[in-house]
Amino acid sequence: METRYSGPSVPASVAPISGIQLSPISRRTCLGGLAGAVAGALAGVQPAWAQPAFPARPLRIVVPNAAGGAADITARTVAQQMAGPLGQSVVIENKPSAGGVVAGDLVARAEPDGHTLLLVSSGTAVSAALFQSLPFDTLKAFTPVSLLATFDLALVVREGGRFKTLADLLAYSKAHPGKLNLGTPQLGTTQHLAAELFKVTAGLDAQTVPFNGTPAVITALRGGEVDVMVDILGGLMPQIASKALRPLAVLGAQRAPQLPGVPAVRESGGVFTGFNVTSWNGLAVPARTPAAVVDRLSREVNAALAQPEVKKRLQDLNLNPQGSTPAQAAEHLAADIRRWSDVITRARIPLQ
Repeated sequence: METRYSGPSVPASVAPISGIQLSPISRRTCLGGLAGAVAGALAGVQPAWAQPAFPARPLRIVVPNAAGGAADITARTVAQQMAGPLGQSVVIENKPSAGGVVAGDLVARAEPDGHTLLLVSSGTAVSAALFQSLPFDTLKAFTPVSLLATFDLALVVREGGRFKTLADLLAYSKAHPGKLNLGTPQLGTTQHLAAELFKVTAGLDAQTVPFNGTPAVITALRGGEVDVMVDILGGLMPQIASKALRPLAVLGAQRAPQLPGVPAVRESGGVFTGFNVTSWNGLAVPARTPAAVVDRLSREVNAALAQPEVKKRLQDLNLNPQGSTPAQAAEHLAADIRRWSDVITRARIPLQ
């Protein structure tokens, strides 16, 4: 007797087991189980292109500063340590430009696959707050990976000059409105805006004078063209060690490890109680980079920063190694943009 099935026909290759007669229901159950087993096996198979291996080729970190500076050395030190665990070389590509625009635009346009990273910093936050026509939206174009390091800023004067303490400088400025001159590197740098924040917080009537780089500010300070300068402490240490310059205070939340006898500005109390300005750098990737890739990069960055040789290398440069999660790095960048936007408004600095 011929048996008919309401479902799909049984392929000829599926023959009954010798000596056993299968009822229509039994055959249907057997075939359904076989189909289910095959489907289950295939469900766990992903196409080779669905989850590409990472990293699949060498990585590059684009640095918006010239080779040899603190940012460049930080990137190279961490990159060298990351290369082994990643199984790929990590190349540094220097793209210096005003506001870091060239480097930022290059990375913003890169494939969001984790192979191209940007060295971001407090300068990145300043540019986002100051420049109106950036070719990218800093908070939307990048996904932060981790912080790398923080570094102190300091108020310094000429050794042997009229100011011995921060209190001396504040008293002079209040007694002589408009007479105090603060030198900083270029307009729109973290140092420049830190000087403006110091002025606004203290309520000083003083002039901020930007110069073309730190060496030019040091020359002007030692020559008496400006009364005080605000700059990254690490670059000033040789001048301080030789007694050419005298640090009055650091701008961070606590005293600098390399100058434990120099107070933080906030120790003056009053309007300075919450004063806290440090410079920092970190790494970011293009937006839309897969979260798993961002997390992998963050783990490798933090593992690199935990290595004793990396810590020592950065500390020798007067940098404080400081990793973070991607979320912490993102909040750090966003908070810095908000802070510098406020300073620019309060100090009435024209947007560029």
